[in-house]
Parts: sequence; C-alpha cells; structure tokens
Amino acid sequence: MIAADLAHETDFGGWRDAARALAMAGIAPEAVTWRLPGHGGDLFDVRSLTDLPPPGDAPRLSVPKDFIATAERVICHRDPARFARLYRLLWRQQRERHLLANAADDDVAWAQACDKAIRRDRHKMHAFVRFRKVGERTDLSHTTREQFAAWFEPEHRITELAAPFFQRRFANMDWAIVTPEKTAIWDGETLSFAPGGTRADVPDEDAVEDQWRTYFASIFNPARLKTKAMTAEMPKKYWRNLPEASLIPELINSAQMRTRAMEETAVSSPGKLARIVAKRPEETADIRAAAKSLDAAAKAVQHCTRCPLYHNASQAVFGEGPRDAPLMIVGEQPGDQEDIAGKPFVGPAGQLLDKALGEAGIDRDAAYVTNAVKHFKFEQRGRRRQHAKPSASEIDHCNVWIEIERKLIKPRVIVMLGATAARGIMGKTMKIGENRGRSIALEDEASGLITVHPSYLLRLRGGEAEKQAEYQRFVTDLSMARDWLGRLAA
Repeated sequence: MIAADLAHETDFGGWRDAARALAMAGIAPEAVTWRLPGHGGDLFDVRSLTDLPPPGDAPRLSVPKDFIATAERVICHRDPARFARLYRLLWRQQRERHLLANAADDDVAWAQACDKAIRRDRHKMHAFVRFRKVGERTDLSHTTREQFAAWFEPEHRITELAAPFFQRRFANMDWAIVTPEKTAIWDGETLSFAPGGTRADVPDEDAVEDQWRTYFASIFNPARLKTKAMTAEMPKKYWRNLPEASLIPELINSAQMRTRAMEETAVSSPGKLARIVAKRPEETADIRAAAKSLDAAAKAVQHCTRCPLYHNASQAVFGEGPRDAPLMIVGEQPGDQEDIAGKPFVGPAGQLLDKALGEAGIDRDAAYVTNAVKHFKFEQRGRRRQHAKPSASEIDHCNVWIEIERKLIKPRVIVMLGATAARGIMGKTMKIGENRGRSIALEDEASGLITVHPSYLLRLRGGEAEKQAEYQRFVTDLSMARDWLGRLAA
C-alpha cells in the first residue's frame, strides 16, 4: 500500500499533487490509502509517496478542467471516502476517455451528487448568513469601519468556498463568519481564516434585527404562501440562526385568515411604502457637474430621470475601478444582486466574468467595470425580479453616463459584453456574430472589442463540451484585449 498524507480535511492542493504523482507512477486506486492528521496508524505495512519511482516516460495526465473544478468543491464534502473516490475517477479517466459523460456510472453519479450538495450548501450560506454589529474601528486612513460577526452551521466544509462572495458584497465593512470548524475574517484588505468557534462567540441580537423582522413581516404575502416550497428553500434547520424565523410559524398559521381579510377589504389609501416612494425627491441629474469627476457623476446618476427605469430600481449602479484604468469593461445593466449591492458584476454573471478574466490574465481590480444602462430593468414574477432586456431608447437615454465615464477615465481598450453594451458605446446596433473578436477603432482613439455577455454563457443549453467551447472562446476574446494592452504599453 502507498500512503498519501494530507494536511487537513479540505487539502485540495495536497490531494491534487499526490494524485498526480500516484497516477503517473501507475499506482492503482485500491493500492492507495489516504490519511489525514491523527489517522491512528495502519493495519498493514505502507510506503510513502517518497518511495515512488520517478515517472520516467509515463504519459502526461489529461483531465477536463471541469473535473478539476468539481474535485476542488467535492473535497469539501463530508464523505470520508471522497479522496479515494476522486482519485479513482482520475485514474479511470486516463483509460475511459468519455467517462464523465456517463451519468449512470456509479463514480460519476457520486461526484455529481456531492458537487450538487456542496453548491446547494454554499448557496444556503450566501442566503442565510445574518451579520450582527459588534463594534467599530478606525483604520490608518482615519476612516471608521463598522465590524460585524455572524454564526453559521454549514452541512459541509464550505467556509473557504463561500467566503469570497461576502468579501465582494460586504467589502466596506469588517466582518467575521464563525462556523464550527473554521472562521472567515475580512478586515477590508485581506480575507483570512482561523479556527472555528461556537454560537456563543457571536452576539445574540443587534438593534437592526427588529427593523429586519418588521420588514420581513411587511413583505410576507399570505395569498402567495406555499409552505412546502418555502421550507424547501429555507429548511427549518437554518431557522434558529435567522432573526425573522421567529415570525414564520405565526405568519403561516394566520395566512388563511389574512387572505380572507385582504379579499374583503376594499382598496383604500396607499400603504406606507407607497407613501415613501411618492415623497422621493424628484431631483434631476446635473450633467455638467457630473462631467467634472467620477465622484460627482456617481452622485448625480442617483437622480437621473432620463428614462422610466429609475421608478422601480433600488438605485443606480455606477461603474467602479481605477480612475486611470487602461481597460474598460462594459456590460448590459445591473442584475438583481447588483441593484441591491450598488456595485456592478457581483452576481452569477460577475463571478463567471471574474473567472474568465483570471484565465485570460487580466486583473479585474485594474480594470474599470460598468454597464451601458445604470438602472435594473425587471419583471416581477412572484417574489422574484426577472431580468428584462433594456430597449434601444433606454440604452440611448443612458448613453450620457457611459460617455462621462469614458471621458474621465480615457481607457485605451474597451471590451463590450453583448449587444446592449455595444450599442451604448457605438451608438448603433451591432451584430455580435459579425463583429466579435475584431479591433474596432473608436472616436477617442481607443480600441473596442465586442464579445458575448457572461449571462449568455450561463443560459447556454446543450452538452458540457459545447458550453466549455463557448466559454473558452470568451476567454480567448478577453485574452485578445490583454494582448492589445500589452502592445500599447510596450
């Protein structure tokens, strides 16, 4: 037997290096024992990885990138056999080329089920973490930063997987998320991890939670109550850590009575929320002042009434990034998560964009990221706000803001993600298929490049091979922009 020693329960790097060495040495899965610290010894004589012969002329390992990404997530599962089963999948792929396409295979089905469980657990952590204020601190720039903490109990070891979402969404505050096995800590500059803790490490309640409960009760619609669907999306095991959960039993019990009352009560005066919206200041944006600086533009756009989209959106979402960024990335419009956070590309499309930029060798923090349309356009579907495509007139009305951003930043290369972005920059309809991936000379001497929007990749149907090919084409487009910047800087 060969012993492969790992540093900790989620040691993906250790597993990957060991698995590569074992496979290239021709060691079969049944001849490997995977050990964690404190394993307590072995019943049989084992050799270590250092005893393996050199790979010599062994063929190079070949596995799809999707498998590596899946393995990195599945390592976080609590299945004690995960290291061995992932190695068996790696081993078999060298002999069965299309193994991962066989969903009926036991190993493949196991990996897919574990990956699904991890993704779901990560989604639940993103949805059900509730921060509580624990204090404030003043940093070196004399800026006061609020400090928050949260307690969460994930099913699997996903803290490191889930933490980058909170880093992006809550970048302007200090926070710690305590779980039983690991604590994620963000101080405004560095995301770090420490040993886990207990629920007692986090305050029981803060002043904001009464307001949150009031808001939750006010948006609860008894006429749309579907208890099974609600408990499927918000399982009861999470309720003890959610301040609003204490209201749920009574809201469910009283739903039928409240529905009848709603049916019997005639429409009367506007509700509290309607009165607040009606009193919203109808200031208009001062375009001349906005053109002087990005800060002035970001403030002025909040009062923009050039098209009707401002009525329903939570806020205008302006661009962000360095004020002298050589690269500008332009998307379509904010999505649901961006509308809430007030930042561009923080939702699923933003996460896919971050991944593609990384593979293309582009640092997102060095680029200026924005949208052609600054307000979220949507259709209400029950409690969901479903994205709706901006019209040509809405894009054109919003063009003044993208022009201000271009004049102030003076980018050398502008990447247009999708047809809406292309119209916002070019001022006319551009067909993606005809113009994709070629250099377009712009009026301000910048080079423009048109490609697809990341949300297009998320909506793709078909096989994994087709999806991966489209994704790689997107990465290639971004790499082209990187190369242009390199030549300009030379």
